[in-house]
Amino acid sequence: MNAPLLELREVRAAYGKVAALHGVSLLIAGGEVVALLGANGAGKSTTLRTISGLMRPASGSVLWRGEPIDRAPTEHIVRMGIAHCPEDRHVWPEMTVEENLELGAYVCRSRTQVRERLDTVFHRFARLKERRRQLAGTLSGGEQQMLAIGRALMSEPKLLLLDEPTLGLSPVATDEVLESIANIHEHGVTVLIVEQNVSRALAVAARAYVFETGRVVAQGTAKELLGKADLLKAYLGG
Repeated sequence: MNAPLLELREVRAAYGKVAALHGVSLLIAGGEVVALLGANGAGKSTTLRTISGLMRPASGSVLWRGEPIDRAPTEHIVRMGIAHCPEDRHVWPEMTVEENLELGAYVCRSRTQVRERLDTVFHRFARLKERRRQLAGTLSGGEQQMLAIGRALMSEPKLLLLDEPTLGLSPVATDEVLESIANIHEHGVTVLIVEQNVSRALAVAARAYVFETGRVVAQGTAKELLGKADLLKAYLGG
């Protein structure tokens, strides 16, 4: 395993008085694809929100390359190299594909840098290039997911957080999105993915953590977890 890129140590978080995470600890090394598995409400999305600074932990630490970031502003976290692609895509429907992508480049210092990053995203997602002048709201679900991922890539992250990227997509669109994630990883981006479809998640991830009610209840390699059918059924329902 490469050197640790991200580490959570006994992180607790809550929505008001409702506890969501109960001492979550996990480790992501550079160059990995790691999955967070679990049923709805298990704490997976909350974990991503805590990493990206959208939530503050009540206690515990979030470490980026060994340095605490759990009190850093979200903008600083993005500049450090962490990008968060949230659940349900959240594209701006009345803006074009290109305008949506440019919003992801707000950390760029020059227009030249924005154009270079647009070219990189369009190279990875040829369909987005074809639809660059099209309103985002007119894209298919799979295309909107590609746009959301492309927007996150505009900050040139070292770590990409993906929350349910295949949710609600057709089987064909799901395959395309997962293929794009594998391609992103091959180009040096570490990926932390939340996914309810266990077989698909473990097809792209080398390791996974299984969540239940805000706790990590199991972890292991994809091969190890796929061999524990009783465990997966107990915590994931299948």
